[in-house]
Amino acid sequence: MASPPADLVRHLRDLPPVQLLYTDFDGTLLGPHGSLLLGPDERPSVRAAAALVAAREAGVTVVPVSGRRHALLAGDARLLGLRDYVAEAGTVVCRAGEVSYVWGEAPADLAGTPREAVRDSGALAALLGAFPDDLRLYHPWDEGRVGEYLLHGLVDVDVADRVLAGAGAPWARLVDNGAAHGWPGRTVRAYHLLPRGTGKAAAVAADLAARGLTGDVAMAVGDSLEDATMAAVVGTYVQVANGHAELGGNALRAPGAMGDGFADAVAAALAAAAR
Repeated sequence: MASPPADLVRHLRDLPPVQLLYTDFDGTLLGPHGSLLLGPDERPSVRAAAALVAAREAGVTVVPVSGRRHALLAGDARLLGLRDYVAEAGTVVCRAGEVSYVWGEAPADLAGTPREAVRDSGALAALLGAFPDDLRLYHPWDEGRVGEYLLHGLVDVDVADRVLAGAGAPWARLVDNGAAHGWPGRTVRAYHLLPRGTGKAAAVAADLAARGLTGDVAMAVGDSLEDATMAAVVGTYVQVANGHAELGGNALRAPGAMGDGFADAVAAALAAAAR
């Protein structure tokens, strides 16, 4: 394992040892094409996998926190030997084998799942109707979700939220998840349509509370703007080099991109714990 970033080690030494590591998947733990075994340069690399093993051997619980749909992330976590995970941008949580939905401000009596509540309230139809040429479901990645909707296109999220409020669903919001593909000839972004009061930060805070732990024993690693919200509920947030959020305070940058940055974060956590 490469030498850990000195600034990150210094920061971590002022905190209790890391017990929980929350990590985004795509663009963070995983390399190009969603592969654990490809480095940022698309060459074979075991750095991320070795860091994952090192964290587990040190007793650090690793919890994926991803926008991936529940069924897909469940299989991914199982392959990596990880028991717990947070899927669909924080709307689905699996802890100790028990799967639960995070409703946030959505009316839980409206439908059986948060996704169905978004649909049955008319929120999805209102957005698609307001932006018929600029927003659509992100097939096939949206299929099979239970907590939220995944869309892509190019819209102003503030305008979208006003559309939702006007449609009688002020409890719903559209979250920008960064650059996306799949719309020929268009520069587009991916968006999560989900209830207010949900998201990665809310899910991590709830998970810590359920474990009886405080945020100072947790680290989060990510690359997106939504990932960066986790900084508010953990002791340390590490953004991999390909991330694009503004940093400061307990949010620091790893020198490596994608899985290399994840490995940098793990190396720093283990080095700080060995003080």
